[in-house]
Amino acid sequence: MAGRPEQRSEHRADYGWSHIDAVLDNLDIFREGFVQTLRLSLFAAVSALILGTGLAAMRVSPVPPLRWAGTAYVETVRNTPLTIVFFFVVFVLPQVDIVFSYFTFAVVALTIYHTALVCEAVRSGVNGVDAGQAEAARALGLTFSQTLRLVVLPQAFRNVIQPLGSVGSALIRNTSIAAAFGVQELTGISQRLTTANPGDVIAVLLAGIVCYLVLTLSLAWAVGLTERRLTRTPR
Repeated sequence: MAGRPEQRSEHRADYGWSHIDAVLDNLDIFREGFVQTLRLSLFAAVSALILGTGLAAMRVSPVPPLRWAGTAYVETVRNTPLTIVFFFVVFVLPQVDIVFSYFTFAVVALTIYHTALVCEAVRSGVNGVDAGQAEAARALGLTFSQTLRLVVLPQAFRNVIQPLGSVGSALIRNTSIAAAFGVQELTGISQRLTTANPGDVIAVLLAGIVCYLVLTLSLAWAVGLTERRLTRTPR
């Protein structure tokens, strides 16, 4: 468990390199925030990808009630601020005896919100697949679920690598909202350190920005690499 932020008692008129000590002296705390943000992002991203794919299947289903339910979920969640989703999860769920840690609540809130975004990205990929592929699959006797799973979705995912990457990047940035609900991720850690070191605000905030850039740029690199490999793979 990380210790308390170290306070700097020195107050300098000029802003020099020595202010980086506020970061270097608290690297263990920054590491804690970085790991927490990474965990939030990974758990929510995997959950949103699985649920969003299922929701996209509902939206293209030949069963009207499934399409209506999928559409209602997407339109409701996409037009609700993420902060409201957090408030609902953190304060409403306990009223019906659903109680988790703040970290789990944050994962649930992020998953609920980004499932709708993943759904729309995957659905656009499904709609981009040539209709003749599905017709050929049905002619071979495949059911709707088999056609979707074996024929349509593999091609759809090829088409939406970049949109899914954009959703993932947004998810990483949106983890910052969890700081307002008791989760000590990067933004929460940065707030703690700026409070403890008011003279070193710029250095602390720049360090937080760098940590977010490491996560988002790493994701962008992985998305680009995956897209290039899929492009070279015969369809």
